[in-house]
Amino acid sequence: MKSFKALLVASYGRHYLARAIEGQADISPQALYQVTSRGKQHLGAVGDILEVQETGPEQAVIEKIVERKNLLYRSDAYKSKSIASNVDQILIVLATEPGFSPDLLGRAVIAAETAGIIPRIILNKCDLPNKLPAARKMLEPYIAMGYPVHEMSVKHDPASVEALLPHVQGRVSVLVGQSGMGKSTLLNALIPDAAAQTQEHSKKLDSGKHTTTACRYYDLPPAKESTSAETTSTNSFAGALIDSPGFQEFGLAHLSESELQHAFIEFRPLLGKCKFHNCSHGDEPGCVVRSAVDAGTISAQRVELFRQLRHESHNADTIQAKLK
Repeated sequence: MKSFKALLVASYGRHYLARAIEGQADISPQALYQVTSRGKQHLGAVGDILEVQETGPEQAVIEKIVERKNLLYRSDAYKSKSIASNVDQILIVLATEPGFSPDLLGRAVIAAETAGIIPRIILNKCDLPNKLPAARKMLEPYIAMGYPVHEMSVKHDPASVEALLPHVQGRVSVLVGQSGMGKSTLLNALIPDAAAQTQEHSKKLDSGKHTTTACRYYDLPPAKESTSAETTSTNSFAGALIDSPGFQEFGLAHLSESELQHAFIEFRPLLGKCKFHNCSHGDEPGCVVRSAVDAGTISAQRVELFRQLRHESHNADTIQAKLK
């Protein structure tokens, strides 16, 4: 049986769909294969480059996962859930209505920072003037820290979609967000044939019933002529979007306290300057982070998020120690 490399393009639990990478002898380019893993050591994530062995017509088994550039995932004290790998940026899709969760936004940004992925915030439904000021207010800490925020109305303002294009072309971006934020609408606006790609994946896996829990990789259409510095004109890769299921929680129990400290970019200049080396940035005397909150240079909401994540990390460590 033939061995070859393939890109993991859809994940339904432990059921995978992979696409043969072009330029390999005796392998039909872009052919889709149902792929299985040999065990937990080969659990894939959408975006993975796989070394697989053919086991039958359009069937293969994972032999190896090529070393990842990064992996975006979430976790609680008991298990973890991969979202995507080998991505350049995360598009965090929010909306003015229904109201978004600042906690989930903060967690997605921390997950991106820890994985070395660029966070880009999409504020959708900006055509609702009564809702826009409150949404902008919640995003002020992120704007102050320099995170890019794109105000859009995907349904009613095609120009806002066009303005986003240079920032996704030539890159692999993963879409994350709560249900109801307009994530699917944005996907279809950027990739008009997304529904056709979805249908092809589902037909291959005979898994239409799993579509709401699937992560999928979609190819962006070729870029129009552009002089934008952000458009990769010398690269034939048009870009891709990885769509993830809507979520209502984003656990980061796998992150250590040190990883958390460094993932909050506004904390970095202050690390090591608190009176106590294990400062929780709560009520301890000599806490420079709390002093920065009092001075208005660090958001109190962000410090509370750190303290919550720190608590979850310690709690997960305690639970894991008891399970051993």
